[in-house]
Amino acid sequence: MTSDDVTEAKLLEAALHSARDTQLLVLERGALRETGVAFESLFGSAPALVIADDRTLTAGRETIDSLRARRQLTEEPYILDANTVYADHDHVELIRNRLAATDAIPIAVGAGTINDLVKLAAHRSGRPYMVAATAASMDGYTAYGASITADGSKQTFDCPAPRGVIADLDVIAAAPAGLNASGYADLAAKIPAGADWIVADFLGEEPIIRDAWNTVQLQLRHWMADPAGVRQGHLESVRRVTIALMMTGFAMQSARTSRCASGAEHQFSHLWDMQHHTHNGQAPSHGFKVGIGSLASIALYEALDELRQTDFDVEGAAKSWPDHAANEREIDELFPEDKLKEIAQKESAAKLASADVLRQQLARLKEGWPELARRIHNQLFPHAEFQHMLREAGAPVEPGHIGIEPSRLRRSYRQAYHIRRRFTVLDLARRTGLLEPALEKIYSTSPSLEGRGKGRD
Repeated sequence: MTSDDVTEAKLLEAALHSARDTQLLVLERGALRETGVAFESLFGSAPALVIADDRTLTAGRETIDSLRARRQLTEEPYILDANTVYADHDHVELIRNRLAATDAIPIAVGAGTINDLVKLAAHRSGRPYMVAATAASMDGYTAYGASITADGSKQTFDCPAPRGVIADLDVIAAAPAGLNASGYADLAAKIPAGADWIVADFLGEEPIIRDAWNTVQLQLRHWMADPAGVRQGHLESVRRVTIALMMTGFAMQSARTSRCASGAEHQFSHLWDMQHHTHNGQAPSHGFKVGIGSLASIALYEALDELRQTDFDVEGAAKSWPDHAANEREIDELFPEDKLKEIAQKESAAKLASADVLRQQLARLKEGWPELARRIHNQLFPHAEFQHMLREAGAPVEPGHIGIEPSRLRRSYRQAYHIRRRFTVLDLARRTGLLEPALEKIYSTSPSLEGRGKGRD
């Protein structure tokens, strides 16, 4: 066992111990065969209800076989149509209605959509649940909260994480093409998300929670080390990514915030979700969207560094800072849709600092920029290297790969700032008055972003 393995095992044990909801994680080859024993240890003789879709039904049947081998009472499985199932409020209600007809404990068999639907439906039905993960596609398995579309927008609803998680590495390694690549991209997004937390902590906006930071960041580069192996389905590479995604969820459970896993890159993704973006008739996966958002964030960090933060004009930036009316006018221009406009007005107003507070932050930033820049540099991968890693994993590396045109991505920088109050690189750029100069630099280098750093890739 290597030192990395020892560190990983200790981190996993500590993370599971500190998790508020999840009591058991079985992550190994053939783990589905352990479902019956795991379920019995958590729920005793309670009946079980497997919820899957027609693509995860094979794993669902293995789950049922394991339960029945322990003489566990099982309801007839509830199977959703994989071609039409979506993480929306209507499907949550469908599952709630099924749960209302039984006192069974639900077992979600699937990936992000199935897990989030069952998580929220179980919570609203007043009972715990269990999940059997079928792909390393996102970090939401063990996360507190479910990402569900309701009233036209993507929202995170408070609800407990699963009581137990079964992660069968044989099943996960054999997942359909793109699912594990999506998980790798979601994991890689913790790199720019960490930089955003460093900035928020430095400027007194949101302090770093050290335990949550360590759970996500200490082994992150080790977990990301073999993107090609993830694409090729190598068991060890897939195991690392699966553990990392579970760890990230545990961190969110413990901290009761997604800050440790989410920054500006997720705001791009949430924006496109709220705009109901599709490409070739389908919504791109969450991981693929945050992967492109991560590249956009890193490009902005690099442009800001090239513009040299120490040269910005504190008084000029403070004087040009918008008041509430100017902020509302910008939102009106950026968001023609009433629902998005309403969300942007609420979220953006919550972080519209006074000119005095802004001056204090900018003075601190100007004085401390060399140290902050060093910490950001140590946190981030260069844009070209990050792009190469995503490509090796099989994830999109150009906005056009997920149907986002360059002009739309440029506008998305301004829109994404407004839709969430979380402090990120977007806030750093706006508060220094350098967002537009930075975007000019990015797009004069490469209008599509795909060419940034070519020659180093």
